[in-house]
Amino acid sequence: MELRDRVAGLMEHARTDLAELVAIQSVADPRQYPPEECARAAQWVLDAFAAVGFGDARLAETADGSQAVVGSRPCADPDAPTVLLYAHYDVQPPLDEQAWRTPPFALTEVNDRWYGRGSADCKGNIVMHLTALRALGDDIPVNLKLVVEGSEEQGTGGLEAFVPPNAELLRADTILVCDTGNASVGVPAATVSLRGLVNVVVSVEALASEIHSGMFGGAAPDALAALVAMLATLRDGAGNTVVTGLDNEQEWSGEPYPPEQFRTDAGMAEGTSLLGDGSVSDMLWARPAVTILGIDCPPVIGSAAAVSPKARARLNLRIPPGTTPDEADKALREHLLAAAPWGVHVTIDTEATGSPFRAATDGPAYGAMATAMQEAYGRPMAMLGQGGSIPLCNVFGETYPDAELFLMGVEEPQALIHAPNESVDPSEIANMALVEALFLQRYSAARG
Repeated sequence: MELRDRVAGLMEHARTDLAELVAIQSVADPRQYPPEECARAAQWVLDAFAAVGFGDARLAETADGSQAVVGSRPCADPDAPTVLLYAHYDVQPPLDEQAWRTPPFALTEVNDRWYGRGSADCKGNIVMHLTALRALGDDIPVNLKLVVEGSEEQGTGGLEAFVPPNAELLRADTILVCDTGNASVGVPAATVSLRGLVNVVVSVEALASEIHSGMFGGAAPDALAALVAMLATLRDGAGNTVVTGLDNEQEWSGEPYPPEQFRTDAGMAEGTSLLGDGSVSDMLWARPAVTILGIDCPPVIGSAAAVSPKARARLNLRIPPGTTPDEADKALREHLLAAAPWGVHVTIDTEATGSPFRAATDGPAYGAMATAMQEAYGRPMAMLGQGGSIPLCNVFGETYPDAELFLMGVEEPQALIHAPNESVDPSEIANMALVEALFLQRYSAARG
């Protein structure tokens, strides 16, 4: 039986797997969900991979208290290359459960898609791995290693801290980071670029307390108005991010992101404009982008006729490859301080930083994967960027400088990862499982 037929015959099993995983509320935040849920998910993953040949699979404690599933499956040839399979079993919280059209923790089919939190990000990728391995059976001519972490969505760095002191445990020639996805359903892709990030909280203080807007407004400095003025300088009239000292004119050289597809994927309201002077791909993957994540100020309901003494905002600055987090942090701080009006007092606290990532694409793993994607999908592999950040990729790159890193998965734009109504197209699980199986079957020969 051909691999494609084997994968097709395993899809009912895949659906059962995914339903069991989605039912586990593995949000790695004990303030929201019991830690026992993550423990259940970790054990489920361990048992599932032990059943497909990872006989030494075990739970490894990481620095943030989460558990990673690690294991290995050697092949008969000790000189064969080694491939590390990565995914994560923790998920984002469901957010507003009233916004879900189906129960967030019950896999539900609607219009040929499977809905549920984690169905794509990243439990769908765990099921993709399992389906590929089941389809291959004993016919895997490479050595395999496994790591499935449990706190990726919280960004607390458990696995990032685990990798360097355990470098030999996970060392591989190629690392399949399965936490991204294709350009769209049926359009295979490798993610070759990730933006880094700088998160800051900027606080403005102008007065000792609220004062009457009639008696003092007009002459007294307004902290909220000062903050608004500062934030307004971060973008120009076209929507370009214009942080002084950061290059905002770079261009993306890979696969373009069609504007009309982006409008649909982003759910843009009718009549709204795309931002920036560059293409959609330029704006997402090659240039910095600042987002105002939140503002602390008086709410509309309950506000008084008073001048605000204090205000603060949380900002997220995404940075493309070629810019370091230190450079971006320094530029953002200096820009905000220079933009502060009226001598108001400004403090800026950096919450988090992450480096951008760019993959080398000229190795044998990329060639073998491109061939596998062409065969599975009947069309060439695209090269995409991703606006999000995966700090683990930089840790892998620094720890294993000779390894090829390949980012792939089932999380195409319609999946709405991190949002209500997350879903996965089962054809993506099937096709990407076939891609992975073909790759594992042929990678050793591709290396010569």
